Amino acid sequence: MADFVNILKLCVGAESVEDLEQWQASQAHRWPTGRAVHVTRMWPKRAPEVLSGGSLYWVIKGVVLARQRILGLEKVAGGDGIDRCALLLDTEVIRTEAAPRRPFQGWRYLAPQDSPADLPKGRSADDILPESLALALAEIGLR
Repeated sequence: MADFVNILKLCVGAESVEDLEQWQASQAHRWPTGRAVHVTRMWPKRAPEVLSGGSLYWVIKGVVLARQRILGLEKVAGGDGIDRCALLLDTEVIRTEAAPRRPFQGWRYLAPQDSPADLPKGRSADDILPESLALALAEIGLR
């Protein structure tokens, strides 16, 4: 059994992995060097497990397509004075096998054995399947 747990989160507003990467690149000047930051409302109750090797798996248009390693958690105050949790992420966005997910609010824990596998590094140069095709293949078990 793994000693860590992942987090699954909807990537709201992104149409593709490239959208996520471009948005993060445009915000990089606001974050610590070598980190991407995603602020969420709730602090993970399983923080020690998340910090023991977990990743943030991104659901884009109903399909898990990428992940980023979680490097830390930091308390940040919102403009409304309410404390929130900043997920400090590795800037590398790792593409994963496509895995369909139904809509949900907030985020969910994702056990390592239930997490989609990373695509091989050599596949990054391949033409990227349109998300609709990746979803259709995942739904019939041909990820």
